Amino acid sequence: MAKINVQDRVIHVIQIGGTDYISLTDIASSATDGSAVIAKWISNKNTLEYLSVWERIHNEKFNYTEFGVIEKESGVNRFSMSIGQWIARTQAIGLLAKSGRYGGSYAHQDIAFHFAMWLSPVFQIYLTKEYQRLKLEEHQNLQWNARRELAKVNYHIHTAAIQEHLIPLVLNKQQIHATYASEADLLNVALFGKTAQQWREQNPNAEGNIRDYATVNQLICLSNLENINALLIQEGKAQSERLVKLNEMAIYQMRILLRGK
Repeated sequence: MAKINVQDRVIHVIQIGGTDYISLTDIASSATDGSAVIAKWISNKNTLEYLSVWERIHNEKFNYTEFGVIEKESGVNRFSMSIGQWIARTQAIGLLAKSGRYGGSYAHQDIAFHFAMWLSPVFQIYLTKEYQRLKLEEHQNLQWNARRELAKVNYHIHTAAIQEHLIPLVLNKQQIHATYASEADLLNVALFGKTAQQWREQNPNAEGNIRDYATVNQLICLSNLENINALLIQEGKAQSERLVKLNEMAIYQMRILLRGK
């Protein structure tokens, strides 16, 4: 469940099966006849034609035969249709009738924009703009999470190797922590040319740490270096020897990654 604010109106957006559905009930809330305007819209012959075309494109199970019956009925003045009836009779997937909390009528984004345009072209423009802003924000959050998770891809392999080959059982917790920090900084120096503390001293007002400011390419390289370092540890290589090797690999991989831009 997400929310967007369009002309001081809160519009709920739900996601089902990776598809966004926008609340028609919220869009219609400012109309003088409230939710009744949805029934007027879906009873309109042009609306039904639009919905049938959308379903033909997106829904293999759409009931074309029943739509033919509805199309004939729509020519009569007494004809009326509801969201529930449309779904039940045609097996439509572009509209939803949701009960319970945040209940109401919902529509696939394409259909919601059509309804908004029918209701108010101005509102439709603002709705489209705010929906696009929501999707951009979601994409940026996803990209940020992906970047953070990418740095952890080989974390367990890396720390397991450190624990198995570098940390004797007699060490206390403080010593173990120092060993991990040393290995983390080994990677920092190999890739960034500085330790986390050195970066902090150079950037006293920055939030987060050196890896929070890394590029996607740097994080990809860092993930690879963690795996390589784990293998070098298992081979019994000294830290100084590993640092040289890791730095060589960092230079080589970054050149390839940047060349691919």
